[in-house]
Amino acid sequence: MKMKLTRYGMPQVAFYPALVGLIMLLVLCLPLPRGVWIASEVVLGAVLVWMLSFFRDPARVVPMDRNILVSPADGTVTDVEYFEDRNYIGSKAIKIGIFLSVFNVHINRAPCRARVEKIIYKVGKFINAMNPACGKVNEANDVVMTRLDEPAGKMVVRQVSGAIARHIVCELKEGQELGQGEQFGMIKFGSRTELHFADNGRAKILVQAGDKVRAGSSILVRFE
Repeated sequence: MKMKLTRYGMPQVAFYPALVGLIMLLVLCLPLPRGVWIASEVVLGAVLVWMLSFFRDPARVVPMDRNILVSPADGTVTDVEYFEDRNYIGSKAIKIGIFLSVFNVHINRAPCRARVEKIIYKVGKFINAMNPACGKVNEANDVVMTRLDEPAGKMVVRQVSGAIARHIVCELKEGQELGQGEQFGMIKFGSRTELHFADNGRAKILVQAGDKVRAGSSILVRFE
């Protein structure tokens, strides 16, 4: 089977696997005991496969229902929180946090048809992305959007770095329109993604902490 790799992974998708491959060749030249040689090659081979799979870009079937919000990321739902968002949404809001382990696909997707209003990058810490508090203190990139279908309103997709992730990719521009489930970036090596949207009384949350979700295909919210 062929594995499609994301363009967002460059240059790491070329550099790191090449480096591991070079180390594997060097190990072959060392006068090591056979058992140590085999174990070293197996471990390095596993690291090589993991590095390539981290940047995989699997096909996703995006539901075309306009009354929903799909997941902006692969991973595990860590929290669903109701709060007052005075910065971007300007009203009561709902936050759904998703933790992405180093084994998840790390591509981010639009939760619905939307127009990009602002892109705000914030420097910060790099605490463990499993901690919901990291969304407030870690390095992050806030993509503020306006939903183009009813109910219209502001929403935010927050890309958050973790203890391992140190590079956020976002190719969006202000004014750009996105289709539901459309790719727009990734976070490299373990991270967190949050979806914030207005609590308008019509949103039925379909996930809870512990649920596994897939970007672009898992439905997080249905508007009634």
